[in-house]
Amino acid sequence: MSDYKKNSITLTGAVGLGTGVMISAGIFALLGQVAELSGAWFPLMFIAGGIATAFSAYSYIKMSNEYPSAGGIGMFLVKAYGETTITAGAALLMALSMVINQSLVARTFGTYTLQLFGTDSGSWLVPALGVGLLTTAFLINIAGNSFIQTFTSIMSLLKIVGLSIFAIAGLWAAGFSFEAAEPGGNPPDLSPASYIAAVALTILAFKGFTTITNSGSEIKEPKKNVGRAIMISIAISLSVYMLLAWAVSGSLSITEIIEAKDYALAEAARPTFGELGVWFTVIIAILATVSGIIASVFAVSRMLAMLTDMKLIPHKHFGMPGDIQKHTLVYTIVFAMALTILFDLSRIAAIGVILYLVMDMIIHWGVLKKLKGKVQANRGIVTAALVIDAVVLSAFVLVKLQQDWLIVVVAVVITGLTFVGEKFFLKSVSQD
Repeated sequence: MSDYKKNSITLTGAVGLGTGVMISAGIFALLGQVAELSGAWFPLMFIAGGIATAFSAYSYIKMSNEYPSAGGIGMFLVKAYGETTITAGAALLMALSMVINQSLVARTFGTYTLQLFGTDSGSWLVPALGVGLLTTAFLINIAGNSFIQTFTSIMSLLKIVGLSIFAIAGLWAAGFSFEAAEPGGNPPDLSPASYIAAVALTILAFKGFTTITNSGSEIKEPKKNVGRAIMISIAISLSVYMLLAWAVSGSLSITEIIEAKDYALAEAARPTFGELGVWFTVIIAILATVSGIIASVFAVSRMLAMLTDMKLIPHKHFGMPGDIQKHTLVYTIVFAMALTILFDLSRIAAIGVILYLVMDMIIHWGVLKKLKGKVQANRGIVTAALVIDAVVLSAFVLVKLQQDWLIVVVAVVITGLTFVGEKFFLKSVSQD
């Protein structure tokens, strides 16, 4: 693992990586989708998602304290399950969910950028711009850790400040009212399951904390700083999400939010601040998505490189020069580009939620049944995290089966093929 530089990422840099991934598509692309599933009180869903994520993060922090590693989740799974199909499959699901998040961010970048020119969000320019962003992320990631952490930290600070200004200005314009949004002309019919499904989407908005665990041994004093960085990132992200959600709630009706769900923040700026507000919001969205995708690509390429070194996933050079990490960087970008072209924001988010929660449950089960004593984890907290995941995943799948059953099938097929493929790969490796 000579490609990884220990102590090369500071606490501030780690927080920058975490918030860089979280405050990107997390609020720009998902806010409208959350409102569609939970109606007028959608801001509260982000609180529920933050609480659920805090429970989930507990297992990762405990594992990071015991096994700080640049492979993060891949190493955690090895410690819990050994070099088995479950380990390889779950680790690959995590990597896939991160790549899916990259495509979500890329399409969000395209969608918001086009708001500057009044172009429809269904235009072919959306995926084209997304692919361009992914290409840029690839080039920046080649520059190495020092540049990435500096870049993401600065960009994260700029977008947090910018979004906070937007949110506070929006709340001021609404008289700092924290009342529920007006329903509008055609509010959605909601069920208890849809509210819980909305929480699943907000969990996706917080999953960027895993970027920090995947940089484990590269963070200075990892046993102290990984946990700190995770909780600080979650707290900062939740604060920003809540401010923005209430600002949007005070500016648009639920019907209007749903109609503009792919670019709800930009639309929310229009009634109060006019076109200048739209420009400001879009610029912040561009900063957020750029930093988010760079941080995510950084983390997933390292995770895949470690899994390759451990012979848990197949690897082909295809004649490319450079080390394994550079190759996994290419694979990550190419797959993200394909998803960006093929799926819209709602479908990308749905696949990401399902794959991530399945992997997350496998992590918690491993801690609960295999490593509870070793990592000194509280059984009640880990059990609660597992139950929360199971409940929100079940509700989300139920709702999506009613709304878009095909995407559930796609997610199930991806999950199944991942584990079956890994089983055959590991069998072939053992025979060699």
